[in-house]
Amino acid sequence: MRIAVLDDDSAQADLVCQTLSAAGHICHAFVAGRELVRQLRRQTFDLLVLDGNVPDMSGEEVLRWVRQSLSERLPVLFMTSRGRETDITSILNTGADDYVVKPVSSAVLLARVGSLLRRAYHLKPAAAKEVFGEIEFDLSAKHVVVRGTTVAVTQKEFELALLLFQHLSRPLSRAHILDVIWKQATDIPSRTMDTHVSMLRSKLGLRPEHGYRLTPIYGYGYRLERIESATPPAMADERPEAGDA
Repeated sequence: MRIAVLDDDSAQADLVCQTLSAAGHICHAFVAGRELVRQLRRQTFDLLVLDGNVPDMSGEEVLRWVRQSLSERLPVLFMTSRGRETDITSILNTGADDYVVKPVSSAVLLARVGSLLRRAYHLKPAAAKEVFGEIEFDLSAKHVVVRGTTVAVTQKEFELALLLFQHLSRPLSRAHILDVIWKQATDIPSRTMDTHVSMLRSKLGLRPEHGYRLTPIYGYGYRLERIESATPPAMADERPEAGDA
């Protein structure tokens, strides 16, 4: 998962990111609250780890902004050096989902992060397949079955399609997709992602007539949505007879 860490102590932020990265997460460290807010306007993260003592914009101020300004319920873990009951109550009432009192061990940090992610995204233990309606992802063979037919896709197409379905209806920023699928590579041409999206739309039939809409969000990224199928037309014998009106 993609996690943002706010801590004005760069050594502490790096230590947290090393712990999270070792567990398979993608971590971005921020030392200024305003910079984190600026990035939250532009890209998506799956979880925030906020430290309270940040000079330009405190962790609590960032948390308050997140709860007031973001449409999605982004899980937030608050790190604090204040362990008094009144401090913890204030943090939770502001909107934090959980908290840890510093210093915190790597094991406890990972346990709290894992718990929040499972609750927020309904994560399940690793399985051989993931199924979304008529579309099935075989995680071992890396192929996709659409309405009973196996569709040939490349590894990157498979990973991108699975990411989009795992975040159905959620806007995903280009930066988020690049991090997860292309592992933060800086030499990826800007059209590469667009080409992969176009191929998936065609190969998997991600169009309204098949119950899906995969659309670009200008200046941001992409969103895959499940849409209701059109209402079938009325049968001929259901039309009102003459004189009923």
